[in-house]
Amino acid sequence: MSRVSHTLTAIALSSAFAATGSVVHAQGVINQPRLSANLANQVVGDSVATCAQKKYNVTAIVVDLEGVRQAVLRGNGASIHTLDNAYYKAYASVSLTLGRNENSTYEVAQRMAKAAPSNIPNTQLPNITYGRGGLAIKANGKIIGGLGVSGAPGGQFDEECGQAALDKIKDQLK
Repeated sequence: MSRVSHTLTAIALSSAFAATGSVVHAQGVINQPRLSANLANQVVGDSVATCAQKKYNVTAIVVDLEGVRQAVLRGNGASIHTLDNAYYKAYASVSLTLGRNENSTYEVAQRMAKAAPSNIPNTQLPNITYGRGGLAIKANGKIIGGLGVSGAPGGQFDEECGQAALDKIKDQLK
């Protein structure tokens, strides 16, 4: 490569970086609230403890708005599959409830069950389950994360344990 080619490449890259910088600056800054690490750990701990009191061996997971795991706790005796299923519930609870400000994967499933029949194929989305036990975490009425609980002998019991944990922190989410 000649010196001229190197120079032109350097100029092109400099222009691209400068343009990228101005685009980022022009768009502003996005602030997305999420639970603190302490609060996320409290929620998973309380979910697992509530279920353990009822003799349910569960895993609880908190995710942020992007579906990134913030806290994970696999309770004593919880099967290996609960790790994936709790994540799917947490991920679905944040990604599917956001548009309609719903409270849980159960509400999403209920809405979908009432929808008119369609000839459009239902495509399975990755990391999504409509199983009960996924709860939206809300602060000031806005969804900021998701909680998934898995391992109890029914999704309604997973949901009860998760809701009990969220009820304990509701005053800290205002």
